[in-house]
Amino acid sequence: MILVNKNLKYFIPFLLVSMILISCRKDFLDVPIQGQATPDSDPAIAEKLVTGVYNSLLAGSAFGGIGDIHGISFITATIIMTDDADKGSTPGDQPNIKAMDNFEHTATNNFVEALWNGNYNAIAKANQALKALENAPIDAQLKAQYQGEVRFLRAYFYFNLVRYFGGVPKVLKVPVNAQEANTDPIYQTRASVDEIYDLIREDLNFAIENLKVRSQSQVGRINKGTAQAMLARVQLTTKKWQEAYDLCQAVIQSNEYKLLDHYEDIWRQAGDNSSEAIFEVKTGQFNNSDFGVDGYCVWQGPRVGGKGGWRDLGYGFNNPSQNLVDEYEPGDIRKDATIIFIDNSGTHKGTVLFDGYRIPSQDSVENPRYNYKAYHSENKEVESYLGNRDRKQKNLHILRYGDVLLMAAEAANELGNTGEAATYVNMIRARAHLGETTAASQNDMRAAIYHERRVELAMEHERWFDLVRTGRASQVMKPLKPAFTEGKNELLPIPALQIALSGGKLTQNPGY
Repeated sequence: MILVNKNLKYFIPFLLVSMILISCRKDFLDVPIQGQATPDSDPAIAEKLVTGVYNSLLAGSAFGGIGDIHGISFITATIIMTDDADKGSTPGDQPNIKAMDNFEHTATNNFVEALWNGNYNAIAKANQALKALENAPIDAQLKAQYQGEVRFLRAYFYFNLVRYFGGVPKVLKVPVNAQEANTDPIYQTRASVDEIYDLIREDLNFAIENLKVRSQSQVGRINKGTAQAMLARVQLTTKKWQEAYDLCQAVIQSNEYKLLDHYEDIWRQAGDNSSEAIFEVKTGQFNNSDFGVDGYCVWQGPRVGGKGGWRDLGYGFNNPSQNLVDEYEPGDIRKDATIIFIDNSGTHKGTVLFDGYRIPSQDSVENPRYNYKAYHSENKEVESYLGNRDRKQKNLHILRYGDVLLMAAEAANELGNTGEAATYVNMIRARAHLGETTAASQNDMRAAIYHERRVELAMEHERWFDLVRTGRASQVMKPLKPAFTEGKNELLPIPALQIALSGGKLTQNPGY
């Protein structure tokens, strides 16, 4: 089912069909339910299954359920563990998040397991949708489009998994029954990192070949530029510089995207589906309620503390660190667009946000800084809000044009084109109201690009992956968090429950 919010005018996915039903009785599976529609007879069923895969992007359950893709586990693994943020909240709240922040987590950590479960549940939905599409009675071009969208999403889920865990089971089919699910080695053993990346590239290339450009696609759906930009990120991660550069050029030269004039607008509702947006997790309204990523805003919202006396906005996790604050150059407008600074002047003037909401001074607030990019107004005259803090209509910007320009700069520099790299870096700096970069050598430009990526994409879930892919994780994290162990903590542990369920066939990552 596709829902269109008439006010915001974007595509909103909602799952109406279960991802898979498994029975031990093969004869039952082989007999269609009499009088009932199937994907082979009803084109709407295949479309609903595709929509269900989109819906997976909203998963944010760290305490059982369908698992986590973009909720607090995602926030923890991509930001809180880095030098960009501290755990926040109160010292005793959620010790398993604190364990990840300090690199003391184990294979039984529920937030780690939620990432595994969330992405594999989504992959199961993708495989089910692809199976249903094989014989669906729909137009061939539409079928190819749906297959491209689903394969993009499957590639994204596997890209998450391989960066979190390394080699993981390569599951591309729907088990015919419980026996197959419990005995087939593909469900219980790890494919190599290279095999997973080959799958990701294959799926993304299929999407590129079968999807139209943004201007010819429905707003909110995966399109050719989305797939090209994501594949560029994959190639950058695996240091395939020429391939990454070529893909960035394809996105740039398509003229489908451009930087927004005002940096802060990207994370406000006015910036949803903007010229800078390439891959967003869409939100909106459903059944007269807010419909968004489970807990994304409320986990990070400013929290009452001290004297209290105000209606706070959340649990207070994921506080921008002083280390991040110190990274900004004087005059960089991105700092105040990224970080909510709680007033500690002693004048009790408080902190007024863009929508007029006033947060009291530090003596009534738990933490000193909060993630402005995760803030969604509760003033329904400013941004759409129907009262559900757990599912606010806050689009997540997973990949945007500013990132593509910085990827193009990095790839160009690694290929020896430092002058071209400077051009892209300066486009980013100009919007931030900063002067041109002074970097001239390849090494200096590399450092300049790393700096720009940190401040341009701060609190946007790329910092951890950037540190690992560039080999800087130990260098950066060890002085700040002494428990970090090189050769171990670049990856998360394979969840202990998954190893047990496999009968020990799944192997653990080194050091855990």
